[in-house]
Order: sequence, then structure tokens, then C-alpha cells
Amino acid sequence: MRVYFILFFLCIGLVSNAQKQEVQKSIEIFFEGFHQKDTLKIKSVCADKMILQSISESASKGNKLSDETAREFYKSIASIPSNMKFQEKILSYTIQIDVTMAHVWAPYEFYLNDKLSHSGVNTFTLFKEKDSWKIIYLIDTRRK
Repeated sequence: MRVYFILFFLCIGLVSNAQKQEVQKSIEIFFEGFHQKDTLKIKSVCADKMILQSISESASKGNKLSDETAREFYKSIASIPSNMKFQEKILSYTIQIDVTMAHVWAPYEFYLNDKLSHSGVNTFTLFKEKDSWKIIYLIDTRRK
């Protein structure tokens, strides 16, 4: 009987870890597309009605919440000059899942031409649509 309990909990742990890996893979695909300026790749892991917001943190100017439509976001990615080098380094992932909804907390550092530009935290909310996880909400903080 004890062996069955151990096997049961082991299987639950494996399923949970597999789902977390699927969610993280969607976020990784998002950033691969971001770094490659490939809006089609980004769209492959985003819902059509994705919501995007940013919180700019500034001691001198105060904090500011801004909204961006998915269309504006894709247009801004596509218009990045080819000679501009940028990288968003994700420092860690904290992933929580409840059946068809996932939340990801991902601290980051953003580099522009190899120089630290700003840092903060990305939070993603994802929805499991059929067999894939789609980003439905993205909000980030930005501080110098």
C-alpha cells in the first residue's frame, strides 16, 4: 500500500513538472521571437487579445502605468533597427499552475548594445488553449 502512495505522488510531481516546463517553453519562445524580431514566432504563443502593460518606476518622476495594444507591440518589435543589439535576460522563473491558467514571475535585466538599460520583473498570465499555453496578459516593471 505504501508503494502505491509513493508512486501516486511521484506521478503527480512528474505531471506538475511537465506542465511547468510547457509554460516556461511558451515564455522562452516569446523571447526567442523578441530577440529575433520575429513577430510571427511571438504571436504563436500569444492570444489574439493579449493585454500588455508596463509600470515605469522613477524616484524623480513617480510611478507610471502604461498600456499597449498587441498590435502596437508587434509593430514596435518589427520596427527595431537591424543594427540595434538588445537582450532581455530572464534571471529566474516562478511558475504557478491551476489546470488551465498559469502565472509566471520572471525577474529580468535588459541590455541595449551590451549595456544594462533597465531591470524589473515580467509577470505573465497564460491560458491553456487545447494543447498549448497562450500568453493572455503581460505586465512588467521597469527601473533604471
